[in-house]
Amino acid sequence: MTSRRLVVANDLRRQITTGRIGPGDRLPSESALADRYKVSTATLRSALAMLQGEGLVEKIHGKGNFVRRPLRKITYVGGWGTLDPRTAADVDLRVTVRTKALSARGHLTALLKVDDGSPLTEFLRLSYEGESPHSLARVYVPRDLTPITALGDRPSREWAEASVSVPDPPPAEVHETVSARLPTADEASTLRINTTSAVLAITRVAADNTGRVVEAALLVFPGDRVDAIFSTHHVSKERQAHG
Repeated sequence: MTSRRLVVANDLRRQITTGRIGPGDRLPSESALADRYKVSTATLRSALAMLQGEGLVEKIHGKGNFVRRPLRKITYVGGWGTLDPRTAADVDLRVTVRTKALSARGHLTALLKVDDGSPLTEFLRLSYEGESPHSLARVYVPRDLTPITALGDRPSREWAEASVSVPDPPPAEVHETVSARLPTADEASTLRINTTSAVLAITRVAADNTGRVVEAALLVFPGDRVDAIFSTHHVSKERQAHG
């Protein structure tokens, strides 16, 4: 099985890298490919899984396997949690948003510094470049701070710009924790990446000038789709004295 899987994967990889099968093209059905290469469906799927892990192919549920378009990176600017407008403008992002009312439990009580059972609103934001998921954000806001305006009324481009941004007006304090890790099974499925592909995970907590947490965001980016930049501005003693 291993040798046959490699034969199939190598041949499909060659067709993709030489342009015989172009970006965005749909591959023949799995049964058709299995017949073409005279392998079992299990072997064929194993070969496709290799190509998916390499970022060459993605499987879209209900549609089939497609050659993945080269994904351009965007820049996440730390400290204020915004997208760099220069790179964001270069990526045609489409954003879907789902909201859900829930009660604070477990780690959310600690992140938001609220009592167990406190009412929250969850914003689940998934951005796409074309048909490919680009980022996943779960944003939690205390219920009494949830915007009254219907979220679905906002233009897609506005959501693209706001999908990883902090509240308006800007909070007094933003604390971010950044880590590189493997995705959970749910994250891998949602972002259509292999479970062995690293993701950049950012936990952002924003508070107002009274210390109240106004938003907690859990952001997940496939490692090949974002650069994160964090800048530190040192204040000299002379400037402090004149302040």
